Amino acid sequence: MASVIVRGLDDAVKQQLATQAKEHGRSMEAEVREILSKAARRPHIGMALLSAAQDVGGVEGLPIPARDDVARAVDVE
Repeated sequence: MASVIVRGLDDAVKQQLATQAKEHGRSMEAEVREILSKAARRPHIGMALLSAAQDVGGVEGLPIPARDDVARAVDVE
């Protein structure tokens, strides 16, 4: 099994991980492992949308409307 070292983690993040781990009844290492495992298994939204479009015949024939909106100035004082 591989190991990962995370340097420069904010103290507030570390404390939040410790709190979550305690709430879930596991070590902080086990909590981080679970979070990373879930994140890695989460589907890529772009690929999910591409797959959905392909399932219904693709998007090649869809019209792309012209943009007619005008950018407006923003006061940044």
